[in-house]
Amino acid sequence: MTTPDNKPPDGPDNKPPGGPDNKPQAGPVNELPDLDPVIHAQARLRVVAALSQLPGGDRITFPRLQEILRMTAGNLSVHLRKLEEAGYVEVTKTHRGRTPATLVHLTQRGRFAFEEYVTALRTLITPGEEPS
Repeated sequence: MTTPDNKPPDGPDNKPPGGPDNKPQAGPVNELPDLDPVIHAQARLRVVAALSQLPGGDRITFPRLQEILRMTAGNLSVHLRKLEEAGYVEVTKTHRGRTPATLVHLTQRGRFAFEEYVTALRTLITPGEEPS
């Protein structure tokens, strides 16, 4: 089979097209990673980043987290619920004396997911470098 200009379909000498010396072009060595969509939303990223600063197992009160993040109670609640459904945070309702208190902490799964997210983000920013 030949093309209208009487050349074989894959180029001269019926070799597949390629770069210099007709060597196949290399594709990306490593594919770029996907970012966790649960964490990637800006508000949830801020929540997870703030909670990741707490030592493992430590909890923060809902009002203090709300104050740090400067979010409304409703907005913070919605994002905490989404993170809780993913198993990334644990929300505990309790009482301190007679006062209700809501405590929030990052689970081990959430801490790992955040570390993976940060690694993926670094890989996207500096492709070709080994993550540290």
